[in-house]
Amino acid sequence: MPKIMDVSHIPVLCDKVVNFLEPHPEGVYIDGTVGLGGHSVALLKASAPNGKIIGIDLDTDALTVTKDRLQVFGERCSLINGNFAEMNTLLETHAVHAVDGILLDLGVSSLQLDAPHRGFSFNHTGPLDMRMTPEHKNDTAAETMLTAMQVVNDSTVEGLVDIFKRYGEERFAKRIAHRIAAVRQHEPITTTTQLAEIVAQTVPKRRSKIHPATRVFQALRIYINAELENLMAGLDVALALLKPNGRLCVITFHSLEDRIVKHRFQTWARMCICPPKTPICICEHRPSVEILTKRPVLPDVAEVQHNPRARSAKLRVVCKL
Repeated sequence: MPKIMDVSHIPVLCDKVVNFLEPHPEGVYIDGTVGLGGHSVALLKASAPNGKIIGIDLDTDALTVTKDRLQVFGERCSLINGNFAEMNTLLETHAVHAVDGILLDLGVSSLQLDAPHRGFSFNHTGPLDMRMTPEHKNDTAAETMLTAMQVVNDSTVEGLVDIFKRYGEERFAKRIAHRIAAVRQHEPITTTTQLAEIVAQTVPKRRSKIHPATRVFQALRIYINAELENLMAGLDVALALLKPNGRLCVITFHSLEDRIVKHRFQTWARMCICPPKTPICICEHRPSVEILTKRPVLPDVAEVQHNPRARSAKLRVVCKL
């Protein structure tokens, strides 16, 4: 395994997450995407002296770093390697069946973006990987997942178009897919910068400040890691785990995620979910949450200046009834 670099980490919308979760000294909280532990540190401090955090993450590299950072809190913090979509199963080993609050921060961590061997960023030359679960020796979970290199080189043109449109909302998906198919006939596409350059040379120059390959890289990462499917499953699991008056905070970074969270929260908060034009309610649905953020909470100008990766973050929060 490549050496884990020392990385700086600034948790997004941290103060607002703490304010919404209202951690108290006897509370138990889940950080479902613990990453490098920034939010967990803030929650542990706010819930002193006895509040507990259970941190979950797919990335064993991140957990290695976070374990060292959080060891000062002793038994108040437990870390679990796994998928937040399976929180209920993972927590059985800790005899936890209900919690006071849950955070899901859906962003890619600094550790992943800044590690060239992980293949998440076009700013560093590295293998086209993009798996959230890093491949270590005897790591069967990672070994069974497709890499971005396999998807880019083995998918049909139609398959690539679907991935880029569905998960990246890329308007030039067809043009990019055909260009990729033409290039790989002569040589395999194996590195992040190689793919980024292919996309940059294929699409018209945009006025946007974002790199032309941003949506393609997003699409591949989401597809490979089944991120949207995990999000939908994870939201339902999170609601089931919350105690009455418990709160769920979700931080998203693109419209696909935010749309799923917004619609799921609205469905939970509705009195009736019968089809439109149904004359009499027959669903017997009752609201299970109160939405605390009628509009998503955004980072302020100062936070974005201090941490540019926060610029697209949106926080939505519900309280279980």
